[in-house]
Amino acid sequence: MNKDEILLEFIEQKSIDALSLFTKSIDDFEEPADVIAKVFGAKDNFSKMQDEDIKKLVASFKNNLTLLVQKTWVEKSDIALKEKLLYQLEIFLQDYKWLEDYSLFLQIINQAVFLMFGQDPETPDFAEYTLRIDPEFGIFWWYISNLPPKNEWSESKCRIAMLLGMFFLANY
Repeated sequence: MNKDEILLEFIEQKSIDALSLFTKSIDDFEEPADVIAKVFGAKDNFSKMQDEDIKKLVASFKNNLTLLVQKTWVEKSDIALKEKLLYQLEIFLQDYKWLEDYSLFLQIINQAVFLMFGQDPETPDFAEYTLRIDPEFGIFWWYISNLPPKNEWSESKCRIAMLLGMFFLANY
């Protein structure tokens, strides 16, 4: 079974298609983002979130992920990574420069997932593993793993991409 077939056990095809549209579209990314957001449990018009709600979401994301990382037991060899991650969370999005902080966002997520699961999230079978043990997290990881590490997106598209990931983790 490939990843999309496994995903279909948990989400509809239109959600899988929405991610493809979101990552490939230059201008029309809000509607696919709203479909993805619904998969994560968000309300309608996620892409139209106002500044006040964005600030609350970012704060909630940072607080929740900080607590999660602080409570995660790690091997002695990973203590430095844990401390680095906690520092990165402190400085993340201080100026709300979405385009500049996009790669840091992906780095933070990858490091947190590594600490939480104790294995490299870049391995080919990690996505299937997460779907099997925790389908909600697996769907989130499917989303994150499909985001390009580098992109030429607009500031607003980077903002939406990051907010989607933050929304899931703020409510996980």
